[in-house]
Amino acid sequence: MLLIFFKIWLMGFSGVLAQDQPTFKGGTDALNTFITNRMIYPTFSKNNCLQGKIYVAFQLDKEGNVFNSKVQKGLGIDLDQEALRLIRLTNGNWEVPADYDINSQLVIPISFSLKNYNCNDRSADEIGKAIELYRNRLALQNVVTNYYRNKYEGKINQQNEIEIISIKNELGFDDKFINEKLREAKQKLKQGDKEGACESWYFIKYIGSNAADEMIAENCK
Repeated sequence: MLLIFFKIWLMGFSGVLAQDQPTFKGGTDALNTFITNRMIYPTFSKNNCLQGKIYVAFQLDKEGNVFNSKVQKGLGIDLDQEALRLIRLTNGNWEVPADYDINSQLVIPISFSLKNYNCNDRSADEIGKAIELYRNRLALQNVVTNYYRNKYEGKINQQNEIEIISIKNELGFDDKFINEKLREAKQKLKQGDKEGACESWYFIKYIGSNAADEMIAENCK
């Protein structure tokens, strides 16, 4: 079971607490349901029992649209990106009072918690090593994606493709991995998150696969 808990803070200017505050359409329970139903617990964190609280800051315009969203405080892992994606998905679902100062900043801390995944016995040292592993993998991942971006754009690459294929094998970028990313993109698209789906499809492209080319052509113009 995946559990997600959150509360909302308002951060802004002096006197901000005197004004009416934005509310999610349907209230806090509706926001909880919205986030829970759209949550895609990132694979690396799920497989490595990584949990925690990610603070996402954002602003709302008068129509309840999200802008200037960013991770204010995170763990530097894939949970950060998922928390940010979830907040962006709330776009247009906020009721904003007429007197609300759009320069104010809302902060939602989303706590990711894994239940029934045998994660209770993970030590702080093991968690720290898993986070370090993620960051090391991310560095190698960037080598791969930069290589293929350059290749598709006709730019000169420092590595040859044999070296890149070796890194891909080390990272596990195989057919199974690609199929998982395709399913993830399909789920995002079903949620109405075309931007997130396109990010997943382009990631597939930039690790040297053409498995998502058709979806990119149809959806990511």
